[in-house]
Amino acid sequence: MSGETMLRHAASVVAERRKIYGEPAAAMAVVARRWSITLGRPITPAEVVLCLIDLKLARLGHDPKHQDSILDIAGYAAVLQEVGR
Repeated sequence: MSGETMLRHAASVVAERRKIYGEPAAAMAVVARRWSITLGRPITPAEVVLCLIDLKLARLGHDPKHQDSILDIAGYAAVLQEVGR
């Protein structure tokens, strides 16, 4: 799969998830509030997305060719753009 094709596929996955779960910024804000309680300090939606990207990078460390993780990183990068910094 070319990089361009993968990015188009990632965009379609983000759009599909938006239909199921709502706006990514709102979903990441909910996770940030929950993680803030769990960790005992404020967590931002951008930090949630960065941690999810890091999870996918760790998985790629185990299997660098795992297409789903590569796709998810591209999708989370798009979500990071939406949640701001």
